[in-house]
Amino acid sequence: MLRLSKQICIPANEIEMTAVAAQGAGGQNVNKVASAIHLRFDVRASSLPEFIKERLLALKDQRLTQDGVIVIKAQQHRTQERNRDAALKRLQQIIQSVLVTPSKRKATKPSKSAQEKRLQSKARRGQIKSLRGKIAD
Repeated sequence: MLRLSKQICIPANEIEMTAVAAQGAGGQNVNKVASAIHLRFDVRASSLPEFIKERLLALKDQRLTQDGVIVIKAQQHRTQERNRDAALKRLQQIIQSVLVTPSKRKATKPSKSAQEKRLQSKARRGQIKSLRGKIAD
């Protein structure tokens, strides 16, 4: 079971994990041991609340397929257990990133003094640049 918050948790049967051979160099042991973990989590078929599912499916993330399945491959560590923990941690981070509701942006205006200061600095720069021209005889 993967706990996301006090109220929200994902049952273990909704997360599909398979052990596969890791890519890259590994020496003699690489052909015998499947230490990398391939995690698949179907967002649409999960027991998550609807608003979380919608936010997850709206993510622009390369790990999310068009079918609504999050695919994570963890192969940083040498052992299967540590890779499994890393994959679950990454899944947890993805889901927790959509749990935080972004605050609404408040439209603001620059203050009068800030506007004046900006115009004065532009005028000063223009003055400097105009003095760079050729000197007329």
